[in-house]
Amino acid sequence: MNTNKSVIYWLLTGCILLFLMVTVGGITRLTNSGLSMTDWHLVTDTFPPLSEEKWTAAFEEYKKFPEYQKINIHNDFSLSDYKFIYFWEWFHRFIGRIIGLVFIIPFVYFLIKKKLNPSTIKKCSILLGMGAFQGFLGWFMVKSGLIDNPDVSHFRLSLHLTFAFITFAYTLWVALDLIYPDKIEINIPLKKLARITLVFLLIQIIYGGFVAGLNAGLIHNHWPLMSDGQLFHESILVEKNSWLLRLTEGKSGVQFVHRTLAYAVVGLIVFLYFKSKKYTLSLQQENGINALLFVVFLQFTLGVLTLIYNVPLWLGLTHQIMAFILLATMTYTLHRFSK
Repeated sequence: MNTNKSVIYWLLTGCILLFLMVTVGGITRLTNSGLSMTDWHLVTDTFPPLSEEKWTAAFEEYKKFPEYQKINIHNDFSLSDYKFIYFWEWFHRFIGRIIGLVFIIPFVYFLIKKKLNPSTIKKCSILLGMGAFQGFLGWFMVKSGLIDNPDVSHFRLSLHLTFAFITFAYTLWVALDLIYPDKIEINIPLKKLARITLVFLLIQIIYGGFVAGLNAGLIHNHWPLMSDGQLFHESILVEKNSWLLRLTEGKSGVQFVHRTLAYAVVGLIVFLYFKSKKYTLSLQQENGINALLFVVFLQFTLGVLTLIYNVPLWLGLTHQIMAFILLATMTYTLHRFSK
């Protein structure tokens, strides 16, 4: 490990916080809490309302927007219900603020103390930019649900989610560069295959965001077929939209692609595992591939159970968390074949 352990611990702390933020983001989505805060201020909404009067004022403001007017007004929605959904969105944003401080303050400190080499400074500057852009994407997503439609755009939700995953993966990659500073012999065939697998995994994460944004997991709750006797549900065929829209905006089409990509990701990782047996690998490389195989089958199983049981909160959240762990394992494995 690099002698400058403080920088490594700083980056790994950032990884943990990003993992926590995505987890809370999953709870926020699954509890329909994302539109509870109808405005965004960098300082003034750092803490939730601290008096009953302020809670009432926030609730009255929330009543002006589509989610309450078109959905919750019919559900006997009370102030206590509002406090519940407000908490998860507030907590999600609060963690975002903490992440910003955790990245910026130590970064400045390490610069002053000259603990960062030019390469690491460049990478960390990119990370700071990615963090700021992620904050913008969060508000860009929420804004789409505050106009007419009482739900956020599934495209914007997926962009926000996927970029969070990418930011985590890049943070982990920078940390791994410091943890393993020595160069190793690169296995080109396995490196290329791992890269292809990562691309498919990222596309799968994008479609996971589509499924979440459209609530597409609440239909066709069968496996391995989408319904009795149908691998490709007939509702996709009868839609009048173009095939592009059917597979990116239609609930049935989006779920079909997500199912299909799951098989592709599993197949690629299994292929990577057996192909790796032809080569002499380092212990780190071998452990990475073995972990990939275990995690992808666990994630696939969770995906099937989440679908069959109609996306209960704990299963939907566990499925998202495992996607995060799968990306982390994929990032580590690719790093060990790329240094």
